Amino acid sequence: MQPITSPHAHSKNSTANVMQLVLLATLPGLIALTHFFGPGTLYNIVLASITAVACEAAILKLRNRPVAFYLRDYSALVTAVLLGLALPPYCPWWVVVVGTSTAIIIAKHLYGGLGYNPFNPAMVGYVVLLISFPVEMTQWAAPRAILEEGQSLMGPVSALARIWLETPVDAYSGATPLDLFKHLDGQTVRQVYDGEALFREGRWAGAGWEWVNLGFLTGGLFLLYRKVFTWHTPVSMLVALGVMAAPFYDGGSSASGGSPLFHWLSGGTMLGAFFIATDPVTSATSRRGKLIFGATIGVTIYVIRNWGNYPDAVAFAVLLMNFAAPFIDYYTVPRSYGHAKARPGRGTP
Repeated sequence: MQPITSPHAHSKNSTANVMQLVLLATLPGLIALTHFFGPGTLYNIVLASITAVACEAAILKLRNRPVAFYLRDYSALVTAVLLGLALPPYCPWWVVVVGTSTAIIIAKHLYGGLGYNPFNPAMVGYVVLLISFPVEMTQWAAPRAILEEGQSLMGPVSALARIWLETPVDAYSGATPLDLFKHLDGQTVRQVYDGEALFREGRWAGAGWEWVNLGFLTGGLFLLYRKVFTWHTPVSMLVALGVMAAPFYDGGSSASGGSPLFHWLSGGTMLGAFFIATDPVTSATSRRGKLIFGATIGVTIYVIRNWGNYPDAVAFAVLLMNFAAPFIDYYTVPRSYGHAKARPGRGTP
């Protein structure tokens, strides 16, 4: 008589394969960032990757774990790349090092390493930097399209001088679209779009920024196609963000918070939706839980953007919901195979 066993799902995906796909999917967004803002993001990623691998190897050695085995899962590189993409181009080298080491040592290994961390490591590093060094974290480079005649994006040498020697780049820095909407100063949305070069040279959400977000959207759709994650978290996050933005857009008055399209294509929205919120370790696990998790992130992003002090808010929203993910899982346990209904973990057998 054959023994009765549970059904098993088989997949060729390993942790390393999934991480490699995530790295590959970041390329469209990285290309857009480099095209519109120059090589600063590339330097961020290189420095963050070196720091992440060094910190990962050092902590693994201290924990008497096989260094080469764990480095081959590429998780440290994914954390480094995501943080490097989120940081402003040309931020000082020590900002990248502090943020990356915080992400790897404190947010990841302090809790036991990959699979045990309750918070997304890249977003922990980002928030620590944003709170500790607000000036350095708000000096975003101006996109290529709005540079004055005779100016050009920084080249490789001048970019290195900015990063390592902290040479001033006032002529190359400027407000982000989300910053501008935080300070409308009595202007209507149409006046801002007509008066600010950042919006005149763009179509929906500011020159450069909209294409960066479309790049990350492209990479996210690729990951969906490869079934790295399901649609529930990113779609619910974007829908909730749009639903929140629509009534407060109010046709574009001086009190407007911006249209749904503006919020979808500004800041780190698409990076957050497809690369941060979908982290399988720190997000909800059931389909219903993922819908709640993603939707709450979208609502929180809009609340902080419109009424809080931080224009982008993706990192804060994700970390808040990472904290709530176990609670969501507790009440959204799916039906187990062979049972008529789900049994939420409420202490009942």
